[in-house]
Order: sequence, then C-alpha cells, then structure tokens
Amino acid sequence: MKLCSICHKISATDDDHLHCKEKLRIELEAEDFKNSIPEKLDIARNAGDVQTDIKALLGHMSREKKAES
Repeated sequence: MKLCSICHKISATDDDHLHCKEKLRIELEAEDFKNSIPEKLDIARNAGDVQTDIKALLGHMSREKKAES
C-alpha cells in the first residue's frame, strides 16, 4: 500500500487511484483547450472581427489563467 500522489489518500495498489488519474487527465485536457482558444481564433490579427462578448469571455479566461499560475 502507498499514498496516491494526486489525492494523498491510501491506495490499495502500488499506484495512484484510477479515478484520480482520469480526473487529472481531464483537467489537463480542459486547460490545454482553454489555453489554445486565443491561438485558434488568431485574435492578434483579427481583433476587429471578434464580437465584444467573445472578447470579454476570452479576457476573463486569460485573467483566470494568470491568477492560477
């Protein structure tokens, strides 16, 4: 038995819990997707084409990313 490196609870196997690994994978995929949105929209070149509400949403998401870092 050892401690799960993700949730820090006892694991019956010598590995991390499967549900903890899956949750971490999903969170990382979501973070990668969120980080790639501005690149996909190419905001730097087409800033005038993006609607105001989309700009506000992307601004909020980028501030959230900076706060987490």
